[in-house]
Amino acid sequence: MDVKAVTGDQLVEKLDSLGMKNSRPGSEGSYDYVDEQGDSMSTPVESSLSVQTTEQWERQLMKDPKNRLALSTLAKHGSNALIQRSAQIKDTQNYNVKIAFEGGPITNQRSSGRCWLFAATNVFRVAIMKKYNLKEFELSQSYLFYYDKLEKSNWFLEQILDTLDEPLDGRLIQTLLADPVGDGGQWDMVANLVEKYGIIPQQHYPDTWNAQNSSDMRRLITSKLREDALELRRLAKEAKDARASLGSVKDKMMKEIHLILTVTLGPPPSPTSEFTWEFYDKEDKFGSLTTTPTDFAAELSSKASVASDSGCDVHRVFSLVNDPRNDYGKLLSVSRLGNVVGMRGVRYVNVNMKTMKEACISMLQANFPIFFGSDVGKYSNTQSGIMDVDLFDFELGFNVRLGMNKAQRLMAGESAMTHAMVLTAVHLDKDGQPVRWRVQNSWGETAGTKGWFVMSDKWMDEFVYQAVVDPKFVSEEIQDVLKQEPKMWGFPFFPGLTYLKTDINRRLEPWDPMGALA
Repeated sequence: MDVKAVTGDQLVEKLDSLGMKNSRPGSEGSYDYVDEQGDSMSTPVESSLSVQTTEQWERQLMKDPKNRLALSTLAKHGSNALIQRSAQIKDTQNYNVKIAFEGGPITNQRSSGRCWLFAATNVFRVAIMKKYNLKEFELSQSYLFYYDKLEKSNWFLEQILDTLDEPLDGRLIQTLLADPVGDGGQWDMVANLVEKYGIIPQQHYPDTWNAQNSSDMRRLITSKLREDALELRRLAKEAKDARASLGSVKDKMMKEIHLILTVTLGPPPSPTSEFTWEFYDKEDKFGSLTTTPTDFAAELSSKASVASDSGCDVHRVFSLVNDPRNDYGKLLSVSRLGNVVGMRGVRYVNVNMKTMKEACISMLQANFPIFFGSDVGKYSNTQSGIMDVDLFDFELGFNVRLGMNKAQRLMAGESAMTHAMVLTAVHLDKDGQPVRWRVQNSWGETAGTKGWFVMSDKWMDEFVYQAVVDPKFVSEEIQDVLKQEPKMWGFPFFPGLTYLKTDINRRLEPWDPMGALA
């Protein structure tokens, strides 16, 4: 079959005439290339790519003035040249539902992957700021960061001891070795840290350079843990009972990790030792509090804090997720994902986006901030702080249509939770449906509108995967899913490892995209 070259515009016209519409993120459509007779192109698959073919493609491409303009523009301005003015105009920082107190200042995680700790502490601080009438306040993200690295190292070594019979080159061990102590985390993991170690004002454990620029420290600890993993596996082959005989070896390994963390981040306050926090409130009145990190954390669920937060106990909140690959109304867990041995693993209640958004709107109407996880790098612009599936017109620049839906992006490894932020407002239309959402980020005031981002509702549908909500803002049916206790199996010496083994629930593999750490 003879196939004539067609320009991008002619191709679009032909596709439209055949009812093949543009497939932006979220649409279910797809398209085929067609010849001028309207038949689908079908030619034998060539195993190699010839120079002659690519040269022919280039000649055809450069004949089109639209492509020459795209080359000139994109070479100088990159994808920013494809930003649509219409999206910039409609995505404003105006909302008709907004929590009364958002908390401040805008935080900055700098060159680290601590977004989940910043998002969580930005949620926690609201209750504290209300109670003590504060204008600005930050909890120490570095304090939780220190203990998370320490606990993740211990978790990793326990995983290695628990998988001694697995092949070293198998997918499971290679997944464990890939990123044993990454900066990221999940809500259940920060809940573990707060319960065990408490929280502390930032002034009592401020960032070091290594907290703000964590890559060197992370690489060093990762190299050491990988070396330790190989050593544990080697020694286990020589031991009759690996767990009974390798305790001192593991302790030595953990002591070395502790040394690295302490030298790079500084010695942290003891969770049970008293400190005195001094502050000025909004009226410039001096105040002080003597407490311990664990007692300070306990205040988040005290009667006074709960009352000031209109009855919300931050320790009761849980994760709703939207994973269209799996059945809704089910409890999901990710195998071997966690940080503190002996405490809760990572669990999600899988719901549709309508349920998630209704819970979020109810939370905001009741004046509660919301921790959420998303794929922030998709269809977003850091400078403007806009997240909108209509922000970039890639078809205009490349004659390329991206048509995968949310489930397909997860299956193909195209998308996952990469960043955690906080919702503080939503704009509803006359029918009460969400139009756009206000987002508190942790990239400093130079990003977005003085640190604030705006998320279109369509972007939320496609790239938001998680929202942490209070049970009272969801239906009894969803609450019943949350009450389901996963069945435990495996080794009694590793109680922190939670597996789901029921027909009504789903245990995801360690490499599943829903196991990505924000």
